[in-house]
Amino acid sequence: MNQSILFSDDLTVELEKKCVRFSAQQMGSLINCSVSFSWLEEESGESICHHDKANEVFNQLRFDIEEKAEALIEDEEFNASGEIEIN
Repeated sequence: MNQSILFSDDLTVELEKKCVRFSAQQMGSLINCSVSFSWLEEESGESICHHDKANEVFNQLRFDIEEKAEALIEDEEFNASGEIEIN
């Protein structure tokens, strides 16, 4: 794991956008990241229909999510808003 990318423990579940938002820091820069409910559902095999379930599944898959986000950051796969999206 690249120690220059640090992930915080902040999580925001956005039910209307069907994603969980979290952040990372790389060399002092804040990087907003999100993972879609569909990705979480596919990886976990569980349905996400409410806030608590999204938190639970995110935390179960945290290592995999951070690993995926780290790879996207290193490959500079930012969207038009400068964010990382795992879909």
